[in-house]
Amino acid sequence: MADGILPLSNDFKTPSEADWVGEVEKALKGGGLDRITRKTVDGIPVRPLYRETDWPSSTDPLGTAGAAPFLRGANAEPDEFLPWDIRQRFAHPDPDMTHSEILRDLERGVSSIELSVDSKGETGCAITDLASLSDVLEGVKADIATIALDHCGDGTGTSLAALLALWADEQGNARTQKLAFNMSPMSLLARTGKIDGGIDAAMARTAELSRVLCLQFPNATTLRVDARHVHEAGGSEAQELAALIADAVDMMRRLEATGYDSKAFPAQTLFTLATGANYGLEIAKLRAARRLWARVLEAMELKPAPMLLQAVTSARMLTRYDPWVNMLRNTSACFAASVGGADIVTVRPFNEALGVPEELGRRVARNTQIIAMEECGLRRVADPAGGAWFEETLANDLAEAAWAEFKTIEAEGGYAKSLISGAFQSRIATVREARAKDIARRKIPITGVSEYPLIDGAEAPVADGTSVKGSPTVSSAGLESFLPELPGKSGKDTTCTPLSPIHVAYAFEHLRDRAEAHVANRGKRPSIFVATLGPLAEHNGRVDFARNLFAAGGIEGVQPAALPNSPSALASGFKASGCRIAVLCGADSRYGDEAEAAAEALKKAGAQRVFLAGKFEAPGIDSHIFMGCDAVEVLELAQAELGVAK
Repeated sequence: MADGILPLSNDFKTPSEADWVGEVEKALKGGGLDRITRKTVDGIPVRPLYRETDWPSSTDPLGTAGAAPFLRGANAEPDEFLPWDIRQRFAHPDPDMTHSEILRDLERGVSSIELSVDSKGETGCAITDLASLSDVLEGVKADIATIALDHCGDGTGTSLAALLALWADEQGNARTQKLAFNMSPMSLLARTGKIDGGIDAAMARTAELSRVLCLQFPNATTLRVDARHVHEAGGSEAQELAALIADAVDMMRRLEATGYDSKAFPAQTLFTLATGANYGLEIAKLRAARRLWARVLEAMELKPAPMLLQAVTSARMLTRYDPWVNMLRNTSACFAASVGGADIVTVRPFNEALGVPEELGRRVARNTQIIAMEECGLRRVADPAGGAWFEETLANDLAEAAWAEFKTIEAEGGYAKSLISGAFQSRIATVREARAKDIARRKIPITGVSEYPLIDGAEAPVADGTSVKGSPTVSSAGLESFLPELPGKSGKDTTCTPLSPIHVAYAFEHLRDRAEAHVANRGKRPSIFVATLGPLAEHNGRVDFARNLFAAGGIEGVQPAALPNSPSALASGFKASGCRIAVLCGADSRYGDEAEAAAEALKKAGAQRVFLAGKFEAPGIDSHIFMGCDAVEVLELAQAELGVAK
């Protein structure tokens, strides 16, 4: 046996970066690295290779995990048993159902709950008074599992926060209760477009209640800075980060104007971001958020403090068709949240886009985190992404782009004034529309919807009996014994254009909805005849492409049992199929000799429109499909020819 270690690379030359670049250019046939360099929607380049040289020594040092300025997270040694808080969202309108769901999920691995409340029972649990809140939280120990509020209904959240405080006070041991009241006036304005009584009065109420609550419940957080609505409205990563920081700065200033001590703000605030399925980008976004917050604290001459950061998986990425793929999207987003250093992670149920999730949706959501934590061992080390030059560089680039957007918001008078003027919403709309064009052209593929759709895929379950009506407002009865008199809503309402949520798959899902309605009304799926030219080896790739594209609109591709070998055979196959439109698929080399005759035969056989897979033009060919074509436009045209109602 040989002494020592014999490296397996001894007989290989150590390659340099120049050697690698040369091999890449050879593979690209003379093309440079620019050909495989992508850009984010913010225009930030994502290069194919990152080295230590991409992180200049002049850049601000990251520090160490658990130490100021906390760019690498708040903890140097992650908790072995609970490295992050597994927080589940509960939004069933029925308080009794919500209560049973909470107890079951806490028993099965969830470590804290986020209670989505809508007093009207439309978008959350219909909690209207102390009795209904007590019913929902019966048996929950707030000194063990944090109870957080999600104010999805109208109002600034002060009434609901006071209601939770009254409930917690009745439980005893107020100093050990772990609560997240999550009052967020700025988020309310951005999300709903209105604050009753004006933002100044809302801030005054928030400041007064926050002072009372942080004294009564020292283990609680009272405020929330939430930028998810920017993400869900179609905004970019830099816009979401800029909104997060602009919200925090504007809120601090307005609270300070009421006499609130801004030094207490960092410890009282939960920061919330959305995470999508592009985990490399999302990890960088979470790291950039901490860098931005450290910069804000420094600029405001406040003591460095770690950012309490919650990551919630994206709602806009969830699809209604082939929703099972959402499990993969959520897994990627969960990975990004945990590796990116989020203190709290909420995974949305995969079937949330279809309706109120039931047990399967919530079980998969929580188990995604448990598997990531227990079996995959994520976050067993502090800051696992630290030192990865790709993540470090991208996070820095994102922070710089977000800071530029933040300065623009500041120049517009701050976050609230930018929203009121509509300037920020306009910039988000520009990004959203550009992304929609890329989705329509399938430059941004959506698996299961725009790519590889399953026309007859299995449906996912949702909860039954979710229509529960509540009161238009939360009752304040009984709160006077606990709270001081809060400022009223005497001012003029503050209004703006709300940041309405979107689904990135909407255009294709709308087409599928039309097709499914056609099937329900006529008992037959819309179809297109796939006309092939030449042998299988020549046309198979384009056949798959065509069938895949038309299936994205709920249109089934139909082929004859035997390959047609002449225009007359194509015509016979078309007549036998019962279709009204056709698509020609073959090799470019064959189109010149056969495409025109094939199209003419199909037209004589009754084809209302003939598509061709490729860009070859000839008489009788009405439309073309190809990589980068506007698939939504093509599908709308095909559906119109097939009589699918809009």
